[in-house]
Amino acid sequence: MLAVADSDSYLKWAACLLGDLPGGGAAELVVVRTPITPSPEQIAAAVGGGVEPPPVLSARSVRRLAERTQPDVVLVACTGPVVDVLVAEVFAGLRPRPVFVSGLPGISVPATEKAWLFRSGCDLFVVHSEREVAEFSEIAARLGGGGAVGLARLPFLRSETVAGGGNRIVFATQAKVPRGREERERILLGLAELARLRPDLDVVVKLRALEDERQTHNERYHYQRLWREMGEPGRLSFQAGSMHDQLERAAGFVTVSSTAALEAIALGVPSLVLSDFGVSAEMINLVFEGSGLLGTLDDLAKGDFRLASAEWCAANYFHPAERNDWARLLTGLVTGGPRVPAASLLDGPEHAAARRRARLRVEVHPSMLRAGYRAKRRMRRYLKALG
Repeated sequence: MLAVADSDSYLKWAACLLGDLPGGGAAELVVVRTPITPSPEQIAAAVGGGVEPPPVLSARSVRRLAERTQPDVVLVACTGPVVDVLVAEVFAGLRPRPVFVSGLPGISVPATEKAWLFRSGCDLFVVHSEREVAEFSEIAARLGGGGAVGLARLPFLRSETVAGGGNRIVFATQAKVPRGREERERILLGLAELARLRPDLDVVVKLRALEDERQTHNERYHYQRLWREMGEPGRLSFQAGSMHDQLERAAGFVTVSSTAALEAIALGVPSLVLSDFGVSAEMINLVFEGSGLLGTLDDLAKGDFRLASAEWCAANYFHPAERNDWARLLTGLVTGGPRVPAASLLDGPEHAAARRRARLRVEVHPSMLRAGYRAKRRMRRYLKALG
């Protein structure tokens, strides 16, 4: 298997998914260079300590690597437009044609047509709960294209539990929500109030990326920068690196919407999902309805953290291991003889312009990443046009 990632969250997902593959095969992991390429520090954190960091390659170099190694499977662990361009253009014409696998690295409720459209050229689409399988299967039946929908346990959900005693409250940021500056300032003030009321606790804002690092989604109001501009009215610390390392020392966990909430649940860390800004698909927290974790900034100030409902866990991401079928489906695609490749729904001429813009995204030269404000604005327009 050749695995190709383009951002920090997809790289972490790919590295973990490769670790869950059955033995006997060989796997190679690389990062394709785009405007959201993770920094060396992000790459090291995503793949874990003691592992050789994967190289960052141009799209042309990734193609040459595939030609040289002739993988049976290519895992395209990338944002949607990059998946489409890699499968439809960069890897076009590989012989023998590999099985193309893609998926989503975290919470994908509700399922969206856009996610399916961009990955409809892949033979296997991996998601992580029975609810997600049902929702994407309905989209697939309605729109066509694509291949099978497979179920996998989110690979970074570990089975061990934390034996209490931690003194750290961890707030996991989310780049997309809440969007407004004032809303983010309210969160920081709520965390500072908790730190004031509980001086025995170490309140940590766990960042996905430092101010000068890129991540999967642009973050307009970076929490650390906001805190500095607010005059730092309290005792908070800001840290990047491994979420698992933070949770191992946590007495509580809080977020607005983050896959890290699932890591906290898996580790038995009492948690809180803030509902002050709404519970909706736009806030990416709809999935937590019925979990018992939804609460407010007032609950945060009181340190009112909870454990997730067992019924909710069974339906969302914590299904029994024997229900996972993605590896079986993948094996069937590789060993089952001649097959009809998945048909992308974006191959028509009406999508050609957007695909050309996406092609620029995966062919960006490193110097363009440093070419100043105008180049960055052009890239942001490309990304906005592509969703």
